Amino acid sequence: MRFGIRTIDEFELEGKTVLCRVDINQPVDRKNNTLKDITRIKASVPTIKELSDKGAKVVLLAHQGSDIEYKNFYTTQPHSVVLSQLLGREVQFIDDVCGPAAREKIRSLKNGEILLLDNVRFVSEEQTLFELKLCLTHEQQAQTQLVQKLAPLADLYVCDAFAAAHRDQPSLCGFEQVLPSAMGRLFEKEYCVISELMENPAHPCTFVLGGAKISDAFMMMETVMSKGVADTVLTGGLVANIMLAAMNEEIGSGSMEFILKSNYGEYIEKAKELYLKYPGIIKVPNDLAYVKDGKRCEAVVGNVPEDITATDIGSATAKLYSNIIKESRTVFINGPMGIFEAEETELGTKTVWNALGETEAYTVVGGGDSITATNKYGLTEKMSYICTGGGALIRFLTGEELPVVKALRHAAEKFK
Repeated sequence: MRFGIRTIDEFELEGKTVLCRVDINQPVDRKNNTLKDITRIKASVPTIKELSDKGAKVVLLAHQGSDIEYKNFYTTQPHSVVLSQLLGREVQFIDDVCGPAAREKIRSLKNGEILLLDNVRFVSEEQTLFELKLCLTHEQQAQTQLVQKLAPLADLYVCDAFAAAHRDQPSLCGFEQVLPSAMGRLFEKEYCVISELMENPAHPCTFVLGGAKISDAFMMMETVMSKGVADTVLTGGLVANIMLAAMNEEIGSGSMEFILKSNYGEYIEKAKELYLKYPGIIKVPNDLAYVKDGKRCEAVVGNVPEDITATDIGSATAKLYSNIIKESRTVFINGPMGIFEAEETELGTKTVWNALGETEAYTVVGGGDSITATNKYGLTEKMSYICTGGGALIRFLTGEELPVVKALRHAAEKFK
Protein backbone atom coordinates (compact mmCIF):
# COMPACT_ATOMS: atom_id res chain seq x y z
CA MET A 1 0.00 0.00 0.00
CA ARG A 2 1.31 3.43 -0.98
CA PHE A 3 -0.42 6.79 -0.45
CA GLY A 4 -3.43 4.84 0.85
CA ILE A 5 -3.72 2.96 -2.45
CA ARG A 6 -3.14 -0.74 -3.00
CA THR A 7 -0.52 -1.92 -5.51
CA ILE A 8 -0.59 -5.00 -7.71
CA ASP A 9 1.98 -6.62 -5.40
CA GLU A 10 -0.86 -7.28 -2.96
CA PHE A 11 -2.87 -9.53 -5.29
CA GLU A 12 -2.63 -13.08 -6.58
CA LEU A 13 -3.06 -12.66 -10.32
CA GLU A 14 -2.85 -16.09 -11.93
CA GLY A 15 -6.13 -17.07 -13.51
CA LYS A 16 -7.79 -13.79 -12.50
CA THR A 17 -9.57 -11.52 -14.94
CA VAL A 18 -8.17 -8.02 -14.57
CA LEU A 19 -9.78 -4.89 -15.99
CA CYS A 20 -6.87 -2.50 -16.58
CA ARG A 21 -7.60 1.12 -17.47
CA VAL A 22 -4.67 2.64 -19.36
CA ASP A 23 -4.14 5.99 -21.04
CA ILE A 24 -2.70 5.33 -24.49
CA ASN A 25 -4.34 8.31 -26.17
CA GLN A 26 -2.00 9.35 -29.01
CA PRO A 27 -2.05 11.55 -32.15
CA VAL A 28 -3.51 9.52 -35.03
CA ASP A 29 -2.74 9.47 -38.74
CA ARG A 30 -6.25 8.65 -39.94
CA LYS A 31 -5.23 8.34 -43.55
CA ASN A 32 -2.88 5.44 -42.81
CA ASN A 33 -4.63 4.20 -39.65
CA THR A 34 -1.39 4.55 -37.68
CA LEU A 35 -0.20 6.45 -34.61
CA LYS A 36 2.04 9.50 -34.92
CA ASP A 37 3.54 8.97 -31.47
CA ILE A 38 3.70 5.98 -29.09
CA THR A 39 5.19 7.52 -25.92
CA ARG A 40 2.18 6.80 -23.73
CA ILE A 41 1.85 3.29 -25.11
CA LYS A 42 5.46 2.54 -24.23
CA ALA A 43 4.85 3.82 -20.71
CA SER A 44 1.92 1.43 -20.24
CA VAL A 45 3.86 -1.68 -21.27
CA PRO A 46 5.46 -2.61 -17.88
CA THR A 47 2.11 -2.97 -16.11
CA ILE A 48 0.47 -4.87 -18.95
CA LYS A 49 3.46 -7.20 -19.27
CA GLU A 50 3.58 -7.89 -15.55
CA LEU A 51 -0.12 -8.72 -15.38
CA SER A 52 0.19 -11.05 -18.37
CA ASP A 53 3.42 -12.65 -17.13
CA LYS A 54 1.76 -13.44 -13.81
CA GLY A 55 -1.04 -15.32 -15.57
CA ALA A 56 -3.83 -12.75 -15.47
CA LYS A 57 -6.47 -12.51 -18.18
CA VAL A 58 -5.88 -8.88 -19.08
CA VAL A 59 -8.69 -6.68 -20.42
CA LEU A 60 -7.53 -3.19 -21.42
CA LEU A 61 -9.83 -0.16 -21.39
CA ALA A 62 -8.65 3.04 -23.05
CA HIS A 63 -9.88 6.17 -24.76
CA GLN A 64 -8.64 7.77 -27.97
CA GLY A 65 -9.24 11.40 -28.85
CA SER A 66 -10.33 14.51 -27.04
CA ASP A 67 -14.09 14.65 -26.71
CA ILE A 68 -14.32 18.41 -27.16
CA GLU A 69 -15.75 17.41 -30.51
CA TYR A 70 -17.11 13.97 -31.38
CA LYS A 71 -15.13 13.90 -34.63
CA ASN A 72 -11.94 13.57 -32.56
CA PHE A 73 -12.85 10.05 -31.45
CA TYR A 74 -11.05 7.16 -33.11
CA THR A 75 -10.82 3.41 -32.71
CA THR A 76 -8.10 1.88 -30.51
CA GLN A 77 -7.39 -0.81 -33.13
CA PRO A 78 -4.02 0.65 -34.22
CA HIS A 79 -2.98 0.75 -30.56
CA SER A 80 -3.36 -3.02 -30.33
CA VAL A 81 -0.90 -3.41 -33.20
CA VAL A 82 1.71 -1.24 -31.47
CA LEU A 83 1.16 -2.95 -28.12
CA SER A 84 1.64 -6.36 -29.75
CA GLN A 85 4.95 -5.22 -31.20
CA LEU A 86 6.20 -3.71 -27.93
CA LEU A 87 5.13 -6.66 -25.79
CA GLY A 88 6.29 -9.33 -28.21
CA ARG A 89 2.96 -11.11 -27.83
CA GLU A 90 -0.49 -10.77 -29.36
CA VAL A 91 -2.81 -8.12 -28.02
CA GLN A 92 -6.24 -9.04 -29.27
CA PHE A 93 -8.68 -6.32 -30.28
CA ILE A 94 -12.45 -6.21 -30.49
CA ASP A 95 -14.50 -3.34 -31.90
CA ASP A 96 -16.85 -3.35 -28.95
CA VAL A 97 -16.66 -1.88 -25.44
CA CYS A 98 -19.20 -3.55 -23.19
CA GLY A 99 -21.68 -5.18 -25.55
CA PRO A 100 -22.35 -8.92 -25.96
CA ALA A 101 -19.37 -9.45 -28.29
CA ALA A 102 -16.93 -7.85 -25.85
CA ARG A 103 -18.31 -9.76 -22.88
CA GLU A 104 -18.15 -13.08 -24.70
CA LYS A 105 -14.57 -12.39 -25.76
CA ILE A 106 -13.60 -11.59 -22.16
CA ARG A 107 -15.15 -14.86 -20.94
CA SER A 108 -13.09 -16.83 -23.48
CA LEU A 109 -9.69 -15.38 -22.48
CA LYS A 110 -7.00 -17.77 -21.26
CA ASN A 111 -4.36 -17.07 -18.62
CA GLY A 112 -1.82 -14.51 -19.84
CA GLU A 113 -3.88 -13.39 -22.82
CA ILE A 114 -4.48 -9.69 -23.46
CA LEU A 115 -7.56 -8.05 -24.98
CA LEU A 116 -7.93 -4.38 -25.89
CA LEU A 117 -11.50 -3.12 -26.03
CA ASP A 118 -12.47 -0.32 -28.39
CA ASN A 119 -12.50 3.36 -27.45
CA VAL A 120 -14.45 3.72 -24.19
CA ARG A 121 -15.60 7.17 -25.32
CA PHE A 122 -17.79 5.47 -27.91
CA VAL A 123 -19.96 4.91 -24.81
CA SER A 124 -21.86 8.10 -23.95
CA GLU A 125 -21.22 7.62 -20.21
CA GLU A 126 -17.52 8.23 -20.82
CA GLN A 127 -17.90 11.58 -22.56
CA THR A 128 -17.04 14.91 -20.97
CA LEU A 129 -20.54 16.31 -21.53
CA PHE A 130 -21.96 13.39 -19.54
CA GLU A 131 -19.34 13.97 -16.83
CA LEU A 132 -19.84 17.72 -16.49
CA LYS A 133 -23.61 17.91 -16.88
CA LEU A 134 -24.67 14.99 -14.69
CA CYS A 135 -21.88 15.15 -12.11
CA LEU A 136 -22.47 11.57 -10.97
CA THR A 137 -21.03 10.47 -7.65
CA HIS A 138 -18.66 7.51 -7.74
CA GLU A 139 -21.44 5.32 -6.36
CA GLN A 140 -23.70 6.44 -9.21
CA GLN A 141 -20.94 5.77 -11.73
CA ALA A 142 -20.92 2.19 -10.48
CA GLN A 143 -24.51 1.93 -11.75
CA THR A 144 -23.64 2.91 -15.33
CA GLN A 145 -23.87 0.35 -18.11
CA LEU A 146 -20.10 0.18 -18.61
CA VAL A 147 -19.47 -0.89 -15.00
CA GLN A 148 -22.57 -3.04 -14.68
CA LYS A 149 -21.73 -5.00 -17.83
CA LEU A 150 -18.00 -5.52 -17.26
CA ALA A 151 -17.46 -5.67 -13.49
CA PRO A 152 -19.24 -9.05 -13.02
CA LEU A 153 -16.69 -10.60 -15.40
CA ALA A 154 -13.65 -9.37 -13.44
CA ASP A 155 -11.81 -10.19 -10.22
CA LEU A 156 -9.69 -7.04 -10.03
CA TYR A 157 -9.54 -3.50 -11.39
CA VAL A 158 -6.17 -1.85 -12.03
CA CYS A 159 -5.85 1.82 -12.95
CA ASP A 160 -2.62 2.74 -14.71
CA ALA A 161 -3.99 5.91 -16.30
CA PHE A 162 -2.38 8.68 -14.25
CA ALA A 163 -2.69 10.95 -17.29
CA ALA A 164 -6.48 10.72 -16.97
CA ALA A 165 -6.62 10.75 -13.15
CA HIS A 166 -8.24 14.21 -13.15
CA ARG A 167 -11.27 12.90 -15.04
CA ASP A 168 -14.36 11.71 -13.18
CA GLN A 169 -15.74 9.00 -15.44
CA PRO A 170 -17.02 5.41 -14.92
CA SER A 171 -14.01 3.65 -16.48
CA LEU A 172 -11.79 5.59 -14.06
CA CYS A 173 -13.82 5.94 -10.87
CA GLY A 174 -16.76 3.53 -11.08
CA PHE A 175 -15.10 0.11 -10.95
CA GLU A 176 -13.41 0.88 -7.60
CA GLN A 177 -16.84 0.89 -5.98
CA VAL A 178 -17.52 -2.75 -6.83
CA LEU A 179 -14.14 -4.42 -7.33
CA PRO A 180 -10.89 -4.77 -5.38
CA SER A 181 -8.62 -2.20 -7.02
CA ALA A 182 -4.97 -1.23 -7.36
CA MET A 183 -2.80 1.28 -9.15
CA GLY A 184 -0.51 0.04 -11.91
CA ARG A 185 3.25 0.55 -12.10
CA LEU A 186 3.09 3.71 -14.22
CA PHE A 187 0.48 5.31 -11.96
CA GLU A 188 2.60 4.42 -8.91
CA LYS A 189 5.78 5.82 -10.46
CA GLU A 190 4.23 9.09 -11.60
CA TYR A 191 2.47 9.65 -8.28
CA CYS A 192 5.71 9.10 -6.35
CA VAL A 193 7.94 11.27 -8.54
CA ILE A 194 5.57 14.24 -8.63
CA SER A 195 4.81 14.00 -4.90
CA GLU A 196 8.48 14.08 -3.97
CA LEU A 197 9.22 16.98 -6.29
CA MET A 198 6.33 19.07 -4.99
CA GLU A 199 7.28 18.49 -1.37
CA ASN A 200 10.87 19.61 -1.77
CA PRO A 201 11.86 21.01 -5.18
CA ALA A 202 15.35 22.39 -5.65
CA HIS A 203 15.31 26.17 -6.08
CA PRO A 204 15.23 28.25 -8.21
CA CYS A 205 12.12 26.41 -9.39
CA THR A 206 10.66 27.50 -12.72
CA PHE A 207 7.29 26.65 -14.25
CA VAL A 208 6.90 26.98 -18.02
CA LEU A 209 3.22 27.21 -18.97
CA GLY A 210 2.02 27.36 -22.55
CA GLY A 211 -0.49 25.65 -24.80
CA ALA A 212 -4.23 26.21 -24.79
CA LYS A 213 -5.54 24.44 -21.66
CA ILE A 214 -6.26 27.66 -19.82
CA SER A 215 -8.35 26.47 -16.89
CA ASP A 216 -5.70 23.98 -15.81
CA ALA A 217 -2.88 26.52 -16.09
CA PHE A 218 -4.61 29.20 -14.05
CA MET A 219 -5.83 26.71 -11.47
CA MET A 220 -2.29 25.52 -10.82
CA MET A 221 -0.49 28.86 -11.19
CA GLU A 222 -1.80 30.48 -8.02
CA THR A 223 -1.18 27.37 -5.91
CA VAL A 224 2.48 26.97 -6.78
CA MET A 225 3.11 30.69 -6.30
CA SER A 226 1.22 30.98 -3.01
CA LYS A 227 2.98 27.93 -1.59
CA GLY A 228 6.39 29.25 -2.59
CA VAL A 229 7.05 26.32 -4.90
CA ALA A 230 7.46 28.45 -8.02
CA ASP A 231 10.10 31.17 -8.12
CA THR A 232 9.33 32.04 -11.73
CA VAL A 233 6.46 31.31 -14.12
CA LEU A 234 7.25 31.67 -17.83
CA THR A 235 4.17 32.02 -20.03
CA GLY A 236 3.71 31.17 -23.69
CA GLY A 237 0.93 30.17 -26.07
CA LEU A 238 -2.61 31.16 -25.17
CA VAL A 239 -1.63 31.54 -21.50
CA ALA A 240 0.73 34.35 -22.48
CA ASN A 241 -1.84 35.99 -24.77
CA ILE A 242 -4.36 36.13 -21.92
CA MET A 243 -1.76 37.55 -19.53
CA LEU A 244 -0.86 40.25 -22.07
CA ALA A 245 -4.53 41.05 -22.70
CA ALA A 246 -4.93 41.49 -18.94
CA MET A 247 -2.15 44.09 -19.08
CA ASN A 248 -3.98 45.89 -21.91
CA GLU A 249 -1.25 44.98 -24.40
CA GLU A 250 -2.14 44.44 -28.06
CA ILE A 251 -2.06 40.75 -29.03
CA GLY A 252 -3.83 41.06 -32.38
CA SER A 253 -7.51 40.93 -33.24
CA GLY A 254 -7.27 37.28 -34.26
CA SER A 255 -5.87 36.27 -30.88
CA MET A 256 -8.48 38.30 -28.99
CA GLU A 257 -11.29 36.92 -31.10
CA PHE A 258 -10.16 33.35 -30.33
CA ILE A 259 -10.03 34.07 -26.58
CA LEU A 260 -13.54 35.48 -26.53
CA LYS A 261 -14.98 32.89 -28.90
CA SER A 262 -13.58 30.10 -26.71
CA ASN A 263 -15.19 31.67 -23.61
CA TYR A 264 -11.80 32.40 -22.05
CA GLY A 265 -12.59 36.08 -21.50
CA GLU A 266 -13.21 35.44 -17.79
CA TYR A 267 -9.56 34.51 -17.36
CA ILE A 268 -8.38 37.98 -18.39
CA GLU A 269 -9.48 39.45 -15.06
CA LYS A 270 -8.05 36.44 -13.22
CA ALA A 271 -4.73 36.94 -15.01
CA LYS A 272 -4.66 40.59 -13.96
CA GLU A 273 -5.25 39.64 -10.31
CA LEU A 274 -2.42 37.08 -10.35
CA TYR A 275 0.01 39.41 -12.08
CA LEU A 276 -0.57 42.12 -9.47
CA LYS A 277 -0.67 39.72 -6.52
CA TYR A 278 2.65 38.06 -7.35
CA PRO A 279 4.82 40.83 -8.83
CA GLY A 280 7.98 39.70 -10.53
CA ILE A 281 7.14 36.00 -10.58
CA ILE A 282 5.05 35.80 -13.76
CA LYS A 283 7.01 36.55 -16.92
CA VAL A 284 5.20 37.50 -20.13
CA PRO A 285 6.66 37.77 -23.65
CA ASN A 286 8.55 40.90 -24.65
CA ASP A 287 7.84 40.16 -28.30
CA LEU A 288 5.39 38.06 -30.30
CA ALA A 289 5.50 36.27 -33.64
CA TYR A 290 2.85 36.03 -36.32
CA VAL A 291 2.63 34.82 -39.91
CA LYS A 292 2.16 37.18 -42.84
CA ASP A 293 2.20 36.05 -46.46
CA GLY A 294 3.51 32.68 -45.31
CA LYS A 295 6.50 34.14 -43.51
CA ARG A 296 7.33 34.59 -39.84
CA CYS A 297 7.21 38.15 -38.57
CA GLU A 298 7.94 39.48 -35.10
CA ALA A 299 6.87 42.59 -33.21
CA VAL A 300 7.83 44.01 -29.85
CA VAL A 301 5.01 44.06 -27.31
CA GLY A 302 3.62 47.58 -27.41
CA ASN A 303 4.06 47.73 -31.16
CA VAL A 304 2.09 44.64 -32.27
CA PRO A 305 -0.09 45.17 -35.38
CA GLU A 306 -3.77 45.15 -34.49
CA ASP A 307 -4.88 42.90 -37.35
CA ILE A 308 -2.70 39.83 -36.64
CA THR A 309 -2.96 36.58 -34.72
CA ALA A 310 -0.07 35.93 -32.36
CA THR A 311 1.09 32.34 -32.90
CA ASP A 312 4.41 32.16 -31.02
CA ILE A 313 6.62 34.05 -28.60
CA GLY A 314 9.28 36.18 -30.24
CA SER A 315 12.98 35.32 -30.52
CA ALA A 316 14.03 37.82 -27.80
CA THR A 317 11.56 36.27 -25.36
CA ALA A 318 12.68 32.77 -26.30
CA LYS A 319 16.27 33.70 -25.52
CA LEU A 320 15.29 35.28 -22.19
CA TYR A 321 13.26 32.22 -21.19
CA SER A 322 16.15 29.95 -22.15
CA ASN A 323 18.55 31.81 -19.89
CA ILE A 324 16.14 31.56 -16.94
CA ILE A 325 15.71 27.82 -17.54
CA LYS A 326 19.47 27.27 -17.65
CA GLU A 327 19.85 29.04 -14.30
CA SER A 328 17.09 26.99 -12.65
CA ARG A 329 17.49 23.83 -10.56
CA THR A 330 13.97 22.48 -11.11
CA VAL A 331 11.79 23.08 -14.16
CA PHE A 332 8.19 21.98 -14.70
CA ILE A 333 6.94 22.43 -18.25
CA ASN A 334 3.43 22.03 -19.60
CA GLY A 335 2.48 23.30 -23.01
CA PRO A 336 4.35 24.67 -26.05
CA MET A 337 5.16 28.32 -26.66
CA GLY A 338 3.23 28.47 -29.91
CA ILE A 339 2.09 26.42 -32.89
CA PHE A 340 5.25 24.32 -33.00
CA GLU A 341 3.90 21.98 -35.69
CA ALA A 342 4.59 24.63 -38.37
CA GLU A 343 8.13 25.71 -39.26
CA GLU A 344 7.36 29.44 -39.25
CA THR A 345 5.87 29.31 -35.73
CA GLU A 346 8.08 26.77 -33.94
CA LEU A 347 11.08 28.96 -33.01
CA GLY A 348 9.82 29.76 -29.51
CA THR A 349 9.06 26.16 -28.57
CA LYS A 350 12.21 24.82 -30.21
CA THR A 351 14.45 27.34 -28.42
CA VAL A 352 12.86 26.73 -25.01
CA TRP A 353 12.99 22.96 -25.47
CA ASN A 354 16.66 23.06 -26.44
CA ALA A 355 17.31 24.98 -23.22
CA LEU A 356 15.50 22.21 -21.33
CA GLY A 357 17.86 19.73 -22.93
CA GLU A 358 20.92 21.77 -21.93
CA THR A 359 20.04 22.83 -18.38
CA GLU A 360 21.42 20.99 -15.38
CA ALA A 361 18.05 21.40 -13.63
CA TYR A 362 15.73 18.49 -12.88
CA THR A 363 13.21 18.78 -15.72
CA VAL A 364 9.66 17.44 -15.59
CA VAL A 365 7.70 17.45 -18.84
CA GLY A 366 3.95 16.92 -18.77
CA GLY A 367 1.10 16.78 -21.28
CA GLY A 368 0.55 15.36 -24.74
CA ASP A 369 1.73 18.38 -26.74
CA SER A 370 4.79 18.79 -24.52
CA ILE A 371 5.71 15.15 -25.04
CA THR A 372 5.20 15.49 -28.79
CA ALA A 373 7.51 18.52 -28.86
CA THR A 374 10.11 16.62 -26.82
CA ASN A 375 10.05 13.78 -29.31
CA LYS A 376 10.09 16.13 -32.30
CA TYR A 377 13.31 17.77 -31.14
CA GLY A 378 14.94 14.48 -30.12
CA LEU A 379 15.24 15.43 -26.46
CA THR A 380 13.53 12.49 -24.75
CA GLU A 381 16.74 11.14 -23.25
CA LYS A 382 17.77 14.57 -21.96
CA MET A 383 14.66 15.17 -19.86
CA SER A 384 14.80 14.06 -16.23
CA TYR A 385 11.22 12.85 -16.16
CA ILE A 386 8.44 12.74 -18.72
CA CYS A 387 5.00 12.55 -17.13
CA THR A 388 2.28 11.11 -19.36
CA GLY A 389 -0.27 13.43 -17.78
CA GLY A 390 -0.97 17.04 -18.66
CA GLY A 391 -4.26 17.95 -17.02
CA ALA A 392 -3.71 15.39 -14.27
CA LEU A 393 -0.23 16.73 -13.55
CA ILE A 394 -1.49 20.29 -13.28
CA ARG A 395 -4.46 19.32 -11.09
CA PHE A 396 -2.11 17.35 -8.87
CA LEU A 397 0.15 20.38 -8.52
CA THR A 398 -2.80 22.40 -7.19
CA GLY A 399 -2.95 20.10 -4.19
CA GLU A 400 -6.37 18.83 -5.26
CA GLU A 401 -7.17 15.17 -4.57
CA LEU A 402 -7.65 13.69 -8.02
CA PRO A 403 -10.95 11.81 -8.57
CA VAL A 404 -9.17 8.56 -9.45
CA VAL A 405 -6.94 8.80 -6.38
CA LYS A 406 -10.03 9.26 -4.23
CA ALA A 407 -11.71 6.25 -5.85
CA LEU A 408 -8.65 4.01 -5.42
CA ARG A 409 -8.34 5.00 -1.77
CA HIS A 410 -12.01 4.18 -1.28
CA ALA A 411 -11.47 0.71 -2.76
CA ALA A 412 -8.49 0.13 -0.48
CA GLU A 413 -10.76 0.71 2.51
CA LYS A 414 -13.80 -1.12 1.19
CA PHE A 415 -12.00 -4.28 0.04
CA LYS A 416 -9.48 -4.81 2.83
